[in-house]
Amino acid sequence: MSDAIVEVNDLVKRYPPDIKAVDGISFSIQKGRVFSLLGPNGAGKTTTVEILEGLRCPTSGRVRVFGMDVIKDYSPIRKRVGVLPQNFEPFDLLSPYEAVRYWGDEFGLSLGKKEINEMLEMVGLSERRTSMSKKLSGGEKRKLGIALSMVNNPELLFLDEPTTGLDPKARRDLWGLIEKTRKRGTTVVLTTHYLDEAEKLADHVAIMHRGKIIATGPPEELVKRYGKKTAIVLVGVGKEGLRELSRRGIDGTERNGDVMVTVNDPSELRVMFAKLSSIEINLKEMYTRRETLEDVFLSLIGARMEEGVLQA
Repeated sequence: MSDAIVEVNDLVKRYPPDIKAVDGISFSIQKGRVFSLLGPNGAGKTTTVEILEGLRCPTSGRVRVFGMDVIKDYSPIRKRVGVLPQNFEPFDLLSPYEAVRYWGDEFGLSLGKKEINEMLEMVGLSERRTSMSKKLSGGEKRKLGIALSMVNNPELLFLDEPTTGLDPKARRDLWGLIEKTRKRGTTVVLTTHYLDEAEKLADHVAIMHRGKIIATGPPEELVKRYGKKTAIVLVGVGKEGLRELSRRGIDGTERNGDVMVTVNDPSELRVMFAKLSSIEINLKEMYTRRETLEDVFLSLIGARMEEGVLQA
């Protein structure tokens, strides 16, 4: 018997006059896993997730959650699902304690003081439980959003861009909370624009482009499959350093002041290091790095941009 919580088969969603937002995709999400849906704006991620949540009807194809049709059986599915939307805003004039109690009432749950406090402790809001929600920081508001999405103890949790706009510490705190949620046995569907976030948290990712899934698998397998190069990073050399390398016949790419020189074969690293070390540039540091999920993503999407098929 399959452990799949979500099963999607040949899903299509069209919008008038002839926009195919989702173009015949299929995938499954196993119980207790973190599944991340990645892609550029316009790729079809949000439409796909909203169909899984029962908020949109598919044009064709089959979508089953807990073995049930996501449209026909929406009510029993909804009771077992939690959702944190991208643009979540808490109840400004309620405290986190009051918000959790109110949201429990909406699910027909009479949460006691102990249950509410345990939930707030789980998300790290114990000390802020009596503060007005409008006074919470961005990270604290996201934590409250996760608490509300888990009021009904969901088996499946949808997190849409949960760390967008947060500072690095708040992002890391949310990562820890998501990992804690997964350890409780909850299946998580995560959409994010942060590729390091997906690589850190997800057991399985699917990269979408123009309504289709163009790559899928565990992050480490995708890196192994598509990321076959090693980069030498020259820290802080900037565009001037890039021009100097070009004059020496060495190709590189500049990103945020650092220049990366790609080596196709690891056996070439020693020779390339020798060449780079002999060049007089304002170099702060030099190190090697393997390709990451972000590199794979940019490579796959970039190739399609060059083919002229990226949706505007």
